[in-house]
Amino acid sequence: MLDISGEVRERGERAEARLRDVFRAFDKTAEVRTEQILEAFARHRVSEAMFAGSTGYGYDDLGRSALEAIYADVFGTEAGLVRIGFANGTHAIACGLYAACEPGRTLVSAVGAPYDTMRGVIGIDSPGHGTLASYGVKYREVPVTEDGLPDRDGILDAVRDENAGAVLIQRSRGYSGRKSLSAAEITSLYRAIKELRPDINVVVDNCYGEFADESEPEGDLICGSLIKNPGGGLAPCGGYVVGRRDLVARAAERLTVPGIGGEVGATLGQNRLLFQGLFLAPSVVASALKTAAFAAALLEEEGVRVCPRPFEERHDIIESLDLGSAERLRAFCEGIQSGAPVDSFVTPEPWPMPGYDCDVIMAAGAFIGGASIELSCDGPMRPPYRAFLQGGLTWPAGKLGVLLALEKFLKA
Repeated sequence: MLDISGEVRERGERAEARLRDVFRAFDKTAEVRTEQILEAFARHRVSEAMFAGSTGYGYDDLGRSALEAIYADVFGTEAGLVRIGFANGTHAIACGLYAACEPGRTLVSAVGAPYDTMRGVIGIDSPGHGTLASYGVKYREVPVTEDGLPDRDGILDAVRDENAGAVLIQRSRGYSGRKSLSAAEITSLYRAIKELRPDINVVVDNCYGEFADESEPEGDLICGSLIKNPGGGLAPCGGYVVGRRDLVARAAERLTVPGIGGEVGATLGQNRLLFQGLFLAPSVVASALKTAAFAAALLEEEGVRVCPRPFEERHDIIESLDLGSAERLRAFCEGIQSGAPVDSFVTPEPWPMPGYDCDVIMAAGAFIGGASIELSCDGPMRPPYRAFLQGGLTWPAGKLGVLLALEKFLKA
């Protein structure tokens, strides 16, 4: 048996009982999204022959073409680019931004500063070679309100500037304290921007939010990582860009080269995992959402500031926990690590992670390296010692991981 006391197990049972209706809502969303995926699989006549994959240039890869059409259908867009050649979500979003931005025009970040890794892509701190800034793309941020919500008026004022050429909307909070955005909120903002400036390209960073709502947000381009939600824990790597056909084509030319674009790209026998991962994704995301709500319920009882709160709506898989001290943050991460199926014996230690202004501690024991859809927890070692919990391939495993973390937290 895992080292979980009877008292902590009882607390878990009480929390799970309180969350019964919340869990039922997650399961309902998973059912709606699974039906959408099944319809798309049937429409595109998915067959075992599509799982074979390709080598070399990857010309005429039937599975790749079908999967990209399915992603476009499921996300409600014209075209899709789904490739294992994307190194991560940042790479996919970057290709989307290079497709959407033009030299001399301004990129507007609509909800404050983007995630740390995007700062280097944009060239916010240093316009080094290959950044958007080095190509003459200017940059402007619109801070969120004091409540952590999008400043709609401020965003619309920014896009009224005739030099504005593209808008980036980040769905998830990253390492900030703001609230994550729902698909409906992003769609409303997108439509308001396009009504005011039809010529502006809107790029949505959809990471961590796929399948958390009954639909996906609208945007000229929507981008994300396959080792987060849509890969269902099976995709070994990769990312996706879906949206307007012309912009997806430009993103493909950034991924490969102009004149070739998405016509090449060997899938190396990975098609089956990408199809199967997408099929499982709504159910896996529901497990991750249950794990996050469960952690919120247990930690809030201990006086921890949690966001979202246990019964609040959730639009991504991330739960932030203000643990109050370095010792408690370390202990909580140690507990999450001990509940991992891989590397459970490892003790996470803070380290000077590139791109951050302080040491960061990360707990993750995953089948796929860096897969945020698998249970993990990380946070910067600075006040308020905020942990960011995400993932959980199955609800039982997520539950046990959180109980182990609570055990360590209480001892600290």
